[in-house]
Amino acid sequence: MTRVLRFATFLAPAMLPVYEFISRHIGQKLGMATQLMVGQCYGELADADVSFVCGLAYIELCGPGRLPLVPVAAPVLAGPRSGGKPIYFSDVIVHRDSPYRAFADLRGASWSFNERLSHSGFGITRYYLVEMGRTGGFFGRVIEAGFHDLSIQMVREGRVDASAIDCHVLALALRDDPSLAEEVRVIDSLGPSTIQPVVVAEWLPGDIRDRIREALVDLADDSEGRIWLKRGLLERFVAVDPASYDDLRRMQQACTEANFLTLR
Repeated sequence: MTRVLRFATFLAPAMLPVYEFISRHIGQKLGMATQLMVGQCYGELADADVSFVCGLAYIELCGPGRLPLVPVAAPVLAGPRSGGKPIYFSDVIVHRDSPYRAFADLRGASWSFNERLSHSGFGITRYYLVEMGRTGGFFGRVIEAGFHDLSIQMVREGRVDASAIDCHVLALALRDDPSLAEEVRVIDSLGPSTIQPVVVAEWLPGDIRDRIREALVDLADDSEGRIWLKRGLLERFVAVDPASYDDLRRMQQACTEANFLTLR
């Protein structure tokens, strides 16, 4: 059995304190020491027992013949928008003074996305362009920023016209910096999509994987857990499995069939 349960996060930096608590909480429930690393590249998924990762990275990198990682749980975002389900949206933002009113208006505009294995920033944008029949160079300029927070800042400063931002990341940014609401606005929302999973390595014994899922699902019943869920704008975690991400697979397949694997 693993002596130290190794966690990794590949998601928004704003959630790091919450993931630190969750890692400790799971370790306490299992009676195991834990450590959490901030992933610098997806190759590090192979070194972690439990990872917080984007759904697109999961379907691209994990599964039979690839990294032996399986989703066990996913968060439900706080508020009525999620409808109590493990879903999220990609909110398309522009500067407050921008003339753009909808995603379809952005033809020829400059666009920022966080990174290529992000569903909310890249994958769903690509899918919507396929659905619109706009695979021949819709945007005028496309920039890979690296993080959603950097894309938000680029829109805020007028360095790009628009970006699709994970609605959870945007909500955290607006909470932490209320002045942001005076400088950017949402013109459209893409989705919903199944939200990012917590994936667990298949090399862990089955009973350990089950107990990790249980610890996540039971967080909302724990007094300290509820405090940290609230800090992360989360309601609770629910159980998921590989089939929960078939919606992302369908979007990915549509882009593959259209031979549209980029945003340019």
